[in-house]
Amino acid sequence: MIIGLGSDLIDIRRIEKTLAEHGDLFIKRLFTDIEQAKSDRRAGMPVGRAASYAKRFAAKEACAKALGTGLNQGVYWRDMGVVNLLGGKPTMGLTGGALARLTAITPPGMRAEIALTITDDFPLAQAIVIISAIPSGN
Repeated sequence: MIIGLGSDLIDIRRIEKTLAEHGDLFIKRLFTDIEQAKSDRRAGMPVGRAASYAKRFAAKEACAKALGTGLNQGVYWRDMGVVNLLGGKPTMGLTGGALARLTAITPPGMRAEIALTITDDFPLAQAIVIISAIPSGN
C-alpha cells in the first residue's frame, strides 16, 4: 500500500548558481557525507557536479513531500540522503526527524520501503519518491 508520494523538478542552473555563490556552506548544510562524495566525484564529467547535487536536492524535496511534512515538523535536509543499494539502485536513507516521521506514518505490522527514481536532462533534474508499507513478514 502506498503511504506517501512526492515529486520534484529543479533547474540545474539554480544549483550551479548556488554552488558558485555559497559553495561549501550550501553543501554542508544540505547534503550528507555520502552525497557529497558521490557528487564531488562528478566534477568534470558530462553529468557534472551541479547536476548530481540537483538530483539529490530534488530527491530530498520529493521525500519530504512523500513524508507529508515538507521541510517542517522536525524534518531537515540532512535527515534525508540518497544512497545506493548493492546493485546501484537509488533509495533514500533517513535519520532524525525524517526517520521519526516515517515510523509514525507506517501502519502497525508493516515496514516502510522507499522507491526513488532520479534523472536529469539539462537544464532540469527530477526525482520521484514512493513510500510503500509492506507487511513485516515479507
